[in-house]
Amino acid sequence: MTDALVSARHQTMQPGSPARPKPVSRRPGLAELRQLISAWRARRRFRWDLEQIARDNPHLIYDIGLSRWQIEAEIAKRFWEE
Repeated sequence: MTDALVSARHQTMQPGSPARPKPVSRRPGLAELRQLISAWRARRRFRWDLEQIARDNPHLIYDIGLSRWQIEAEIAKRFWEE
């Protein structure tokens, strides 16, 4: 069998080569960037709301089973952190 008849995937599967070929990196599209920014905004808004509730009505935080330390740790995260 010549190299011309072997697929590109099988050509990379030579002895001593990794089991999987490296994925081709691509730039994110506009839709993926919009989703990412939307997720960041949702996290920022959630943490802002959580901070307001913790400040104004701390008893509500304890009612849902969270400690003050857990709330402060969540509020301290940046918008890109999950």
